[in-house]
Amino acid sequence: MVEIRRASTHIQVLIFLCVVACTSATAFAQGASPEAAMTLEREERFAEAAAVWRQVTKQNPNDAGAFASLGVDLSREAKYSEAAAAYKKALELNPNLPGIELNLGLAEFKQGHFASAVGPLSAALKEYPSSVQARALLGMSYYGEGKFAEAIKNLEPIVQSDPENIELRQVLAQSCLSAKNYSCAEEQFRKILEENPNSAAAHMLTGEALDGLHRTNDAIAEFQQAVKLAPREPDVHFGLGYLYWKLQRYDEAKRELEAELEINPTHAQALAYLGDIELKQNLLENAASLLERSLKEKKDIRIAYLDYGELRTDQKQYPEAIKAYERAVELDPTQPDAHYCLGRIYKAMDETQKSKQEFAKAQELHQKSDAAAVLQLNTPHSSP
Repeated sequence: MVEIRRASTHIQVLIFLCVVACTSATAFAQGASPEAAMTLEREERFAEAAAVWRQVTKQNPNDAGAFASLGVDLSREAKYSEAAAAYKKALELNPNLPGIELNLGLAEFKQGHFASAVGPLSAALKEYPSSVQARALLGMSYYGEGKFAEAIKNLEPIVQSDPENIELRQVLAQSCLSAKNYSCAEEQFRKILEENPNSAAAHMLTGEALDGLHRTNDAIAEFQQAVKLAPREPDVHFGLGYLYWKLQRYDEAKRELEAELEINPTHAQALAYLGDIELKQNLLENAASLLERSLKEKKDIRIAYLDYGELRTDQKQYPEAIKAYERAVELDPTQPDAHYCLGRIYKAMDETQKSKQEFAKAQELHQKSDAAAVLQLNTPHSSP
């Protein structure tokens, strides 16, 4: 009798739970309306609002507005991947839905999907030509994608209209520098320095821009200031040392490169340029050691391969020299120097045909370089 009563009670509990569950499901289905979702949004219960919008889209799979609203609430919960999918569905159903291209572009940008953000943000800018947000996001997306000229085109008008926006000015300045638009970079970094004259990084970047404008002495002054402000800043001594190296002020260059190596003993570029100085000063063992250390750290420093090739050529270790020069050609096929050196090696090895080919290539590249230099001299430039 007790067991029967227990079984009966158990059945009653199951029936009760079923009734509650069914009633709750029915209530939820009845509550799955745009009005219910908007009520939850007003209460800032965005996760619950998104759940209701999902139900609405299931009930009405062609409701573009419901998908758009779902995307908004998912974005508020930082679920950008799901939000982007919802926005795309909304646009598929109604390509003319206002504001959704901007929302989609923002969701892609937030995920770091810069290439995917460009399309919808460009569309948003056509929809709202005066939208600072759309233009700023588009400029930042181009920057993230490495399309610096396009980044400049979009960021420059914003910075001009809002000169106090230091964050965007910094991105604009970096874009100018990366695009090798050194006049633009120098102007922007100067303005950053006006706001923060004690920024070692800004002094370094200004110096880099000035060097690009062939104002190497002015660039040195900027790096000297950066060294005073932050003597332990990564790359600051290397940058100054490199500029001294360019002007063949080798003792000063050596001092700065060694200072960089005290901070970072594996700095590949500092090792390479210090090795080059040692080679020029005929300290061959030191040069070989430094260059080998540089090549071990990085495989893309051209001067290290050129110098290593020269060392091995002098030692008549031709196979190693050839490999070094061939790598230098890979890193910059427009330069004639490595081809000329290869021509000399093949001549020493009595490989006449290969020697002629390399000398001919070197001469061809020399002529192209001279022609480009003449063209640059004859091309009018706007004043900085």
